Amino acid sequence: MIGSREKLSAEQFKYYLRKIGSGEGTSKGLSRDESSEALKLILDSKATPAQIGAFMIAHRIRRPEPQELVGMLDVYKELGPILNSKEGQLQPICFGIPFDGRSKTSPLYPLTALVLLANNQPVVLHGGRRMPIKYGVTTQELFKALGVDLSGLSLNQVQSGFYQNNFALIHQPDHFPLADSLISYRDQIGKRPPIASMELLWTGHQGEHLLVSGFVHPPTEDRAWKVLEMAGETNAITVKGLEGSTDLPISRACITSQIKQSKRQRLILHPRDHDCYGQDPAWKDIDLWKNDALDALKNKGPLVKSLQWNVGTYLWLSGHSKTLQDAINQAQASIVSGSADEVLSRLIKWRDTFD
Repeated sequence: MIGSREKLSAEQFKYYLRKIGSGEGTSKGLSRDESSEALKLILDSKATPAQIGAFMIAHRIRRPEPQELVGMLDVYKELGPILNSKEGQLQPICFGIPFDGRSKTSPLYPLTALVLLANNQPVVLHGGRRMPIKYGVTTQELFKALGVDLSGLSLNQVQSGFYQNNFALIHQPDHFPLADSLISYRDQIGKRPPIASMELLWTGHQGEHLLVSGFVHPPTEDRAWKVLEMAGETNAITVKGLEGSTDLPISRACITSQIKQSKRQRLILHPRDHDCYGQDPAWKDIDLWKNDALDALKNKGPLVKSLQWNVGTYLWLSGHSKTLQDAINQAQASIVSGSADEVLSRLIKWRDTFD
């Protein structure tokens, strides 16, 4: 039997549902505060399952407006996990990667993270378990294949590991179960809900950082920049990456944008100009990826050229080198020296202390 408080919440949610789902000519976007309240009602299960599903698909059809995504970000920042840098620690790169994973191209970002760490660049990643609609391979699975199981850790352990290793994965099932509870709805509606767009722009890291967000379509990028501005993210990069990720392709020009001197600047980067042009490696299975990944850390195999390009670009964009070519040379030197392989070994030893 539904109590009076639950009835009140369900009635309140009806207002938000009617506002966005009343039809092509009459539906309206929610305000920032209304969007926040709607998401809180969803996460707290105060809205009914029928209401939640209807809200997600209605929002998907009409497309969320920037202030609505900012309202959702507000909720994640309020209710989600929080990670901090210690005094004197360089600002991290926080990669916004699709939570539903990868299924067509080989992921580079775990290897990119290791080489960045070898260059004293902190990295923060976010992700969860396999989820709709892609059910692609996840960050946790990729690192586990390399020997580092980043699941099952408390947030305090992740925080201490970030202080010690400059590296953290905020893992949704372990650190944000409220958000993880929405996976069944994502599966049932069969489409990415607006919350998936927001996840690309969210980081649990508080304080100064460089936020990198992947996108697929130009309208999505334009909306992302409006959201970032409203949310107060002053140091950000958007990337037209592989499958909407932050992995830069080597088969085509890389379309990126960055905030500099409070202005958004378009950067078109050409791998051909830096001897990094080639085919983007295809995803096959995790066992083959593991072999290719470990080879790449030893400067061999099909992922090396992509790895050099990605690490070099992010070293340059984060201010480690004056020119892109210098940064690519720095990336190559790090891989050849074996320092990234050493970083992986240290992470494995650190994780083993919790078993």
